[in-house]
Amino acid sequence: MHCPFCHTTDSRVIDSRSSEEGSAIRRRRECLSCHKRFTTLETAMLTVAKRSGVVEPFSRQKVINGVRKACQGRPVGDDDLHVLAQRVEERLRETGKSQVDTQAIGRAILPYLKELDVVAYLRFASVYSCYETLEDFQRAIDELRAENERGI
Repeated sequence: MHCPFCHTTDSRVIDSRSSEEGSAIRRRRECLSCHKRFTTLETAMLTVAKRSGVVEPFSRQKVINGVRKACQGRPVGDDDLHVLAQRVEERLRETGKSQVDTQAIGRAILPYLKELDVVAYLRFASVYSCYETLEDFQRAIDELRAENERGI
């Protein structure tokens, strides 16, 4: 960590606090050279490994955009999508992995989307659960009906 005033790399931590719902750490530091104080914000980076092999930072907006397509014409608002994306990110971070693949993101979306809208869930699941036949769709619909009857 470089001091923003004298650019020395030696500093000591005076205080540490969790911020941004636990996804970041705010540290108050003092430079050992010029004795000025400054604040840093440290976050754990979550990256996504795409099928093409490209690795990029996780983006809640990309989750929202992908799910929005499945929710087209459904009574799902932007606020609902933002909450879903936040919950998905939290779930992925809970795994403790710094890199996830796109399939893991898709699977993490499914339970939250199922709570939000079952039709959108089926649309989205048809891609991530690899439905190939009408029987696959029928099985998924039958499972949703059974869960609905049990009150799940």
